[in-house]
Amino acid sequence: MRNLRRTTMAGAAGATSLVLALTGCSSSGDGNGTKAPAKALTQSEIDKAMDTPTTITFWSWLPNIQDQIDLFEKKYPKIKVVLVNQGDASAQYVKLRAAVKAGQGVPDVAQVGYDYLPSFTQTKSLLELTPYGADKIASDFVPGVWSQVVQNGGIYAVPQDSGPMGTLYRTDILSKAGVDAPATWADFATAAQEVKSKTGAYITNLPGNDMPQTLGFFSQAGASLFTYDGKTTVGINVDNDVTQKVVAYWQDLIQKDLVSTDPDFTDAWYQGLSRGKYATWLTAAWGPTFLAGSAKNTSGAWRAATLPQWSAGQNVSGNWGGSSDAVMAATKNPIPAYELAKFINNDPSSTIELANKQSLYPTTISTLSSPAFTDAKSDFYGGQQVNKFFADVSSTVPQNQKYVPFEDYVNSSYNDTLGKAIADHGDLKAALSAWQQQLVTYAKQQGFSVK
Repeated sequence: MRNLRRTTMAGAAGATSLVLALTGCSSSGDGNGTKAPAKALTQSEIDKAMDTPTTITFWSWLPNIQDQIDLFEKKYPKIKVVLVNQGDASAQYVKLRAAVKAGQGVPDVAQVGYDYLPSFTQTKSLLELTPYGADKIASDFVPGVWSQVVQNGGIYAVPQDSGPMGTLYRTDILSKAGVDAPATWADFATAAQEVKSKTGAYITNLPGNDMPQTLGFFSQAGASLFTYDGKTTVGINVDNDVTQKVVAYWQDLIQKDLVSTDPDFTDAWYQGLSRGKYATWLTAAWGPTFLAGSAKNTSGAWRAATLPQWSAGQNVSGNWGGSSDAVMAATKNPIPAYELAKFINNDPSSTIELANKQSLYPTTISTLSSPAFTDAKSDFYGGQQVNKFFADVSSTVPQNQKYVPFEDYVNSSYNDTLGKAIADHGDLKAALSAWQQQLVTYAKQQGFSVK
């Protein structure tokens, strides 16, 4: 779902709050908020809290999450949930930071993208959920997704949706070019030449404005870009042998004019999808539903396949986007707050609705294997069981995507360096090195130790 992947933008506001955090001027987390109990809660303690009239507040940017709240309130009639929809992720992060800094107006539960969790744990704004039973539900989730909510042994959210990556391709264009869906990146480059010479289309579009897609490519190739110790030490390794290999690959296709570099999610890009400008879209599991609604005139022409592999016989994907529900440390009602986050994202009645009605790609193993989800066939994809296809892809996502507490800057710096080089058809390898240098310099300026 498009708004779910838009979690990496907020600009200067994020940078400012980070400096304050490192100097101890923000966060109501440890000071005025709830401290996690030293030992696991008993079931009787949980039952008592869920049977006590309580009102909690939930911030989310999902348009129809009230449906899942209704299910929760039906199960726990004494718990009332006040939903506040902040419109989109960027707006919510700005308001959430402001509330945390002010020490008032902080919701009990908030939707947070995986990439932004470190920025809130760094300010001690999130409750560590192990004592509330979060460790007991870990095995219910896809391991690669669950790893996104774990930091240095602590559990800071419950996964809501994810974006395992695959290839959506036009059968008519590839057929006209005489090629199959590429199995390897070498095949992809060969197909690019055939597609361009025989159809005039580009094999795909590589936008310069979409860092999360690029991070997915890096992850698939085996690169681990960031580490964070939960305190003041970060690891930054965006410029390495693996990422240099990936950008060199794309550099070659761009220089040969076999790949377009249109900004995605623009009018021109939508038209490109509808008019056959791109033979493939290398996207995430939320992409099929989005595409079916955006390029209706191409219904029946698309199919799904795995991402091309770096070596024949491999089966490795990447991840693009996804979010979680976190309990804020400022909550005065941690048990109902955690139970809400758990119910929405782990109860089968809720997760199947999130998947089928809200097009959120599931994170629980039970929903990914549920016939109610996997058996659906789509005319847009020629009757292919696209949900089942991506369910199989989910287990091939590496657990190497970690983030640092200043993702706002990581994204803006990407746009100024590697993203700009993609858009301008410049030197991608040099831009990658410049991105590395900018991130290291910024991290040190903010008071982090960089290893």
